[in-house]
Amino acid sequence: MDLGLNGKSVLITGGSKGIGLCAARAFAAEGCKIGICARNDDDVARAAEDLRAKSPKVTALQADVSKPEDAERFLRRCEIELGGVDVLVNNVGNGFGGPLLTSSDQDWEKTFEINVFQTVRMTRLAVPYMKKAGKGSIVNISSISGWEPQLAGTGQYGSSKAALIFLTERLALELVHDRIRVNTVSPGSIIWPGGGWDDFRLKKPDIYDAYVRNGFPMGRLGTPEEVADVIVFLASPRANWVNGRNIPVDGLEQPVPAERPW
Repeated sequence: MDLGLNGKSVLITGGSKGIGLCAARAFAAEGCKIGICARNDDDVARAAEDLRAKSPKVTALQADVSKPEDAERFLRRCEIELGGVDVLVNNVGNGFGGPLLTSSDQDWEKTFEINVFQTVRMTRLAVPYMKKAGKGSIVNISSISGWEPQLAGTGQYGSSKAALIFLTERLALELVHDRIRVNTVSPGSIIWPGGGWDDFRLKKPDIYDAYVRNGFPMGRLGTPEEVADVIVFLASPRANWVNGRNIPVDGLEQPVPAERPW
């Protein structure tokens, strides 16, 4: 299927590994120009080398988009080098602190900054370029933790992911007349080499096997490639009638009382 993305400029935050990198590869396979950023310079360099074998144009920056100056630098560089901003994937996310009674105000603030506030910031920066082009697409990466308390790890993480799902629908309403669609993809537990679940699998194989057996009707965790395919479709003109929606990509994952890697 031709997704109609050839030649489009796609920006992906946290694009150096995991879901972000797989999404960048999938967009590149559609003929897109790719802009990625991440905090680790070595990771960015490796991802850029990987993507340049697949994409007609790649811009890769070491940048922490939770910092306003880095976010603005990333957007401006991509707009200049890629010729615009057609698609924005807000993929950066993390969580800080522990349970409610032991977490600090700073833990909550840092978690909301990385999951919500930087998404607002990146969207504000990207939308003027999309308005100039007459259309655009934004995909926010949330999590099934946004509505499954047993899978959220902490209250601040789940609350921030729930806020991101609500934010998506609100932004979609605000931007609909500018022909800018905004959607959410909410992955379940995703495993890739070097990721948190992979580390947990290696360190505690018995607990991992029991968790997979009890919590996953399909008998396995998901892969970043499976999430990336949904991201690319949602961003494409083929999904023009999908707007303000939250799409779970979780293989029917079930909450089970078991140890997890957080």
